[in-house]
Amino acid sequence: MRKILLLFIASGFFYQAKAQSGLYQTGLEKKIDDAYELFDKHHYSASKLEFENLKEEELTPSQRIDVDFYHAVSALKIENPDGPSLVENITKNYPTDPKANEAAFLLGDYYFEKRHYKVAIEKYNMVNVDVVSLEDRSKLYFKTGYAYFQLKDYANAARYFDPVKKMQTSYTGDGYYYAGYVAMELQKHDQAIADFKQADRYPEYQPKVPYMLSELYYRQQQYDELIDYATPIIQSRNNLDRKEGIYLLLAEAYYERRDFNNAATYYDAFSKTGRGNMSREQMYKAGVAQFKVQKYQQSTDYFKKVALENDRLGQVSSYYLGHSYLKLNNPQYAVTSFSTAYKSDFDSNIQEEALFNFAKLNLEKGSFQEAINAMDSYLQKYPQGQNVAEVENLLSDALINTNNYLRAIEHIERMSNKSPRIRAAYQKVTYYQGITYYRNKRYKEAINYFDKSIAYPVDKSIVHEAFFWKAEAYAAGDNTKEAIRAYEQVTGMRLTSLDPALIRSHYGLGYAYFNTQQYAKAENQFRSYIDKIKKSDVQSYYDDAVMRLGDCYYIQKKFDNALSTFRRAIDDRNPAADYAHYMAGVVLNFQNRNREAIAELDRGLSRYPNSRFKDDIVFQKAQINMEESNYAEARQGYSQLINQSPNSPFVPFALEGRAIASYSLKNYDQTINDYKKILDSYPNATNADAALVGLQEALSLQGRSGEFSNYLSDYKTANPGNESLQSIEFEAAKNLFFNQSYQESIRAFETYLKSYPNSGQKQEANYFIGDAYYRLDQKDQALQTFYDLEGMGASSQRAKAIQRIAEIEFEKKNYQKAIPYFISSSKVARDRIEEYEAYKGLMTAYYETSKFDSASFYADKVIALGDITADAEANALLIKAKSLLKTGKTAAAQDELMVLLNESESIQGAEALYLLSLSFHESGNFTQSNETIFSFSEKYAVYDYWYGKCFVLLAKNYKGLNENFQAKATLESVIENAKNEQIIQEAKAELEAIQ
Repeated sequence: MRKILLLFIASGFFYQAKAQSGLYQTGLEKKIDDAYELFDKHHYSASKLEFENLKEEELTPSQRIDVDFYHAVSALKIENPDGPSLVENITKNYPTDPKANEAAFLLGDYYFEKRHYKVAIEKYNMVNVDVVSLEDRSKLYFKTGYAYFQLKDYANAARYFDPVKKMQTSYTGDGYYYAGYVAMELQKHDQAIADFKQADRYPEYQPKVPYMLSELYYRQQQYDELIDYATPIIQSRNNLDRKEGIYLLLAEAYYERRDFNNAATYYDAFSKTGRGNMSREQMYKAGVAQFKVQKYQQSTDYFKKVALENDRLGQVSSYYLGHSYLKLNNPQYAVTSFSTAYKSDFDSNIQEEALFNFAKLNLEKGSFQEAINAMDSYLQKYPQGQNVAEVENLLSDALINTNNYLRAIEHIERMSNKSPRIRAAYQKVTYYQGITYYRNKRYKEAINYFDKSIAYPVDKSIVHEAFFWKAEAYAAGDNTKEAIRAYEQVTGMRLTSLDPALIRSHYGLGYAYFNTQQYAKAENQFRSYIDKIKKSDVQSYYDDAVMRLGDCYYIQKKFDNALSTFRRAIDDRNPAADYAHYMAGVVLNFQNRNREAIAELDRGLSRYPNSRFKDDIVFQKAQINMEESNYAEARQGYSQLINQSPNSPFVPFALEGRAIASYSLKNYDQTINDYKKILDSYPNATNADAALVGLQEALSLQGRSGEFSNYLSDYKTANPGNESLQSIEFEAAKNLFFNQSYQESIRAFETYLKSYPNSGQKQEANYFIGDAYYRLDQKDQALQTFYDLEGMGASSQRAKAIQRIAEIEFEKKNYQKAIPYFISSSKVARDRIEEYEAYKGLMTAYYETSKFDSASFYADKVIALGDITADAEANALLIKAKSLLKTGKTAAAQDELMVLLNESESIQGAEALYLLSLSFHESGNFTQSNETIFSFSEKYAVYDYWYGKCFVLLAKNYKGLNENFQAKATLESVIENAKNEQIIQEAKAELEAIQ
């Protein structure tokens, strides 16, 4: 509405000038004229004062009315508190005077401007319209109508706007516009359209009318009229009010006419203005329009906002959103969208279709357990559904491919009728679960599931593999007898010569026979393995098998075969070539080819100066020199070992050899000193008695026989009494230990040590005591026993005690104490397994003490050893990656984590997936983080904690991408499906932050 100003003086309606020639103005008339002049110039404060003073004068009745009137109006103009009452008094004191009509009009305007519409109407009703001009009558009617309009009394408003339309004044356009508005509110749409069309003739309403007319056409569902009217208007008029509203109305009209192209165009036009908001229903329609014209990205922009609410519109929008994301080749977003749609129960048809699509899509993208759960739900909820046949077929595929084998197995075992496809699936998933338990060192459970798989012999190759891994599980659990039986079941089958299970069984069976001293049988198996492995692509343990075959030949005294085998290993640059040099030297020695033997041993020392068999080689070479009567060279070799490896178990024997060599060289003092060293430092050594005899002879030659009696006395103390009874007691204690009667074995060994405190088997007895405490989980007693054993001097038991000390201190998280013992253990390791245990301990202990460079160094050593255990390399890769992350080498860490993800399905791989995804998240690469989770998460579904962590992180990534719908749906899924309470609480906290 135009703002209407009260121009009291400009209008002749209020004031008739009384001025006369200044020549005749004197006295009272001049005062009155001066007051009028001040009023005329809008000096209302001054005019009020002057008219107030004039009230004291002797005035004519006409003058009295004028003075009271202008005094009251002046007070009203300057907002004096008594202004309204003074003007009111004019209507009361002079009811028949024209000034009363003017006063009522003024009061109406005053209250109108103050928006006191009820009072304004009351005052306007006091005005006699018959005596006012047409313009003022039009004004009065319009303002009265407008006051009723503001009070939402549309019927009375229309009563006043209607006459204004007919008066042809400056208010006519206002009358038509507001009459149209009122008619629209009164649902008199035809009348409203007619009035708005009339208002459109007036320039001031041409920007406003188009929206109102468009709205009216839309309300009456006159979509064609709306389109015909509004389309040219928005193109021809540039100054339209609420143009964005017209865009939206056009979009809605085109949508109702199923003209989705134009609907999509105008929905977008509305959105681009950035003014106003669509209702959820309008956003839904906009999404549908974009979907129908294949603008799927734009459709998701609308649908994902509507889908945030859990109602029917949200369910339908989620369903459309799923299909939109499918069209955009974004299956993960599609999955969460279908998930939300099927969890809503407002429309059962959409719920069924969404569940089917959710299941099928999960299967296609490799989320097999999700697919299984969804298909299971579908079959339960919709046993007569239109997709039942397809779901049943898909279910068997999902069961075969899932990584959550236990759930799949449980699901199949509940099925009363198992189709051939389901039986085949059961064979596979029980086999896979057996492998999972094997990798986690749960060998009894593994065997149980391998047996379940074997019971369903649908696929013969899986039967072969199940028997093989069953044998491996028995072997890893130290049940060699059953391992042999299982291996032999594989080798006894009619398999092709290159069957992988057969080839691996040759290797496993070879070790089983070897460890039970059935060397001829072991020889056959290792030889078969070596012959076949070259022709297959099975993971090869060829190098190790060659070593064991050589050992088998050697133990059976097949020296030519043994020698050729060890030399083949050397020529092949076998990783154990140092051992091959050593054994070749031993074999040549047995063949009396001692020069060749020494040359072979020398080559081993020169090529592998840091070999773990260095002491063996040096000692063997010295022994051969002794045989060849090369006493000086022999003594030099023994001295090298004694000086360079003082803790070696060979030292007592090297001292004896050097003593004999010195004796032969007539260096009797050195002979005497070496024998004394054995008796003083190693009184319980197995060669102590030989040292005693040698000492007696050497002392006699030197004429020092008197010294011998003291050593003889000490020896008797160290090796008392009945050796036969002593041996029986020791073996009895050992038998208790090996029968796992650990507490009884401790008492037996302690009794033995009390009876024979200086026994040559004292260190071995103490080790058995410590190991028994360890197996009883009495770690403190075990640790003290092993520390005592460490102080008893060099022996093979001392080396094992050092290993146990390292392990126990590590278990107690005393990493700093464990580290030096792991280092010592690594130096005396006799095989790859002992090396692995030492390096693994150092790797982890250094990581736990924040020495990350050292942790990485030993992780590399573990990796270089290969898969000593099922998770050896995986654990090392993880520790290395975490160490690199801790030192800020993110790119290198990500490379290691990716290697682990590609190579391992272990729990270490699950943690690696989370860490890699987290590193991308922390650098702001939310999309890359999500893609990593999508690519690898399925194979780690069995690890509830890390699987859940990944999906909570997924939701955080969505939040970072402003995809709140996806974040919400993901967290709701985690809360519904997770089994780990910590993960559920994390998801709830994140969901609360979003909502």
